[in-house]
Parts: sequence; C-alpha cells; structure tokens
Amino acid sequence: MLTMQGKLDSALRRFRHRKIGRSLVFHADCLNWFTQLSPNSIHAIVTDPPYGVKEFDDDQLAKRASGNGGIWRIPPSFDGHTRAPLPRFTALNEKERSRLFAFFQMWTKTMLPALCPGGHVFIATNVFISQLVYSALIDGGLEFRGELIRLVRTLRGGDRPKNAETEFPDVSSMAKGCFEPWGIFRKPIPAAMTVGDCLRKFSTGGLRRTRDGLPLDDVIESGRTPKSERRIADHPSLKPQAFLRRVVYSSLPLGKGIICDPFMGSGSTIAAAEAVCYSAVGVERHTDYFKLSLHAIPKLTALGMDQRLSPFGND
Repeated sequence: MLTMQGKLDSALRRFRHRKIGRSLVFHADCLNWFTQLSPNSIHAIVTDPPYGVKEFDDDQLAKRASGNGGIWRIPPSFDGHTRAPLPRFTALNEKERSRLFAFFQMWTKTMLPALCPGGHVFIATNVFISQLVYSALIDGGLEFRGELIRLVRTLRGGDRPKNAETEFPDVSSMAKGCFEPWGIFRKPIPAAMTVGDCLRKFSTGGLRRTRDGLPLDDVIESGRTPKSERRIADHPSLKPQAFLRRVVYSSLPLGKGIICDPFMGSGSTIAAAEAVCYSAVGVERHTDYFKLSLHAIPKLTALGMDQRLSPFGND
C-alpha cells in the first residue's frame, strides 16, 4: 500500500478517498484524477464505462429512478422477476455518437501517461457501439489486442417492431443478444523492448495464466449477475464476480501492480481485485455510487470465496 500511496500522492491530497483492504477508492471525475498521477503509476485497467454519453447524466438517472425511461428501456418482466432498466444505445443520434468517440479519444490520451508501457485495458461495451469505442481508443494511442466475449443471454434485441408488433408478429427488429464484447487493448511497448524486457522493467506486457498453466480464454461462459450480488450493489451495469475475478486475475501478468477502474460504479471490479489479493484503485464521480461502493466492496469481496469463483485453477 505504501508503494500505491506514493504513486498516487497528488491524487490523495486533492480528492476525497477511502482505503478498503489493499485498495483505494476516490470520489472524482477520472479525467481530472488521471492528470494528478505520476507517469507509469498503474499496471492495468478493467472497466465498464458509461460511454461518455447521456445515460448517466443527472436527468436520465432521474428518469430511470421514476420509471419514465428516457434513454433507459424498461424490459418486460417474466418468470416472476422485474428486470433492471437497460440503456438504449440504438437511440443515440449522430451528434451523440460523435460525442462518444471524442470522449473516449480524449479519455485514452488523458489516461495513457499513467498506464505503464505494456499495460492492458479490458473495457466492456456492446454490439451497438463497440466499433466506435474501439476506434476511439486506437486513435487515442492504444493497441487493439483482441476481444473477450462474455457469453450471457441479455435482454437486448429480439423485439418485434415497435408500435407494429401485432401487424408483424413474425418479425424481430434485430437478433437476440447472447454475448457481451469486452475490448482488449495494450499500451504500446517501447520499440526497443521485447515482451520479456517489459515484464522485467514494468511487470506488464502479457496476461497471467491460471495456476493450471492455462491462458485466459477469449470466450467465457457467464450467467447473469446473481441476485445475492445485486442485493448488495444496486447498479444497472453490475457484472458478476465469477466473471470479473477471472479477468482481473489475468490482467496483471506477474500478479503484482495496481489495477484501476476509472468508472468504478458500485465497486465490483475493486471487489474482484480484493478477492484475488491484488491492489486496486477505483474512481467514481457520482456521489451515490461512490457511497454505495464503500459498503458494497467488502461484501462482494466476501462472497463465494471458494473454487466456484476461483480463477486460479484446481489448487
């Protein structure tokens, strides 16, 4: 922790923060926060951002809370369960898509100095905007290293044409969503370095294998986030610990360094890092979610600390 605090010294002085286990969480806008970091301060990023568009603007959050929708689509209930709202990315117009690209291009350029050379970025997205987000990250200076597919049946797609359901009962407006794409990126390794050189100098450059010696698969079967986790952290984009712990574990090739989630939300990535004994730093600008994270992280960390959630293989 002393090493982490040394690297984040300026941010610690400027922003409200709290220590949780090995990790630190900040109440801040990540764009401002990154500018306070020393070069090469963090070793990996694992995040599920709000895409820099309007779904987490105050007016849209108010509409979600009241059930009025806005950009938030209220899915139909079935099996006796009420489904959480989902942001309708198909509703984004060209101006908003341009805003999204510009945001992620700027975010990458702002973040890049703080990320060690060879450091990986895992970023959740969706089929509607993944190409746009990936292009912005590449334009900002990251290398595209592939895509991780989280196999999960979502509530996206498969709907009949809006306001014409009865007229066209055998038509779907788009395919039913059965996966969630996560982009895998890396800060370029200096030209004179090999991956081995980068591992020796920065502890970055590759991905960590399991204790069984197996690499991270780029397709991971994942159920929806369990109710036990949603009861702890009421966040619309909450990812399951079983999935996050595998990704987080792989992001530090030597098992040391600092993982960052600059769009922390309720802190699920930080909890995953705590569960696999990594140090992490989370940043969240929304006051309610920051407060939620302080209570949610320890509880999410404690869930299922057994082989069912272990990324380590058969110990």
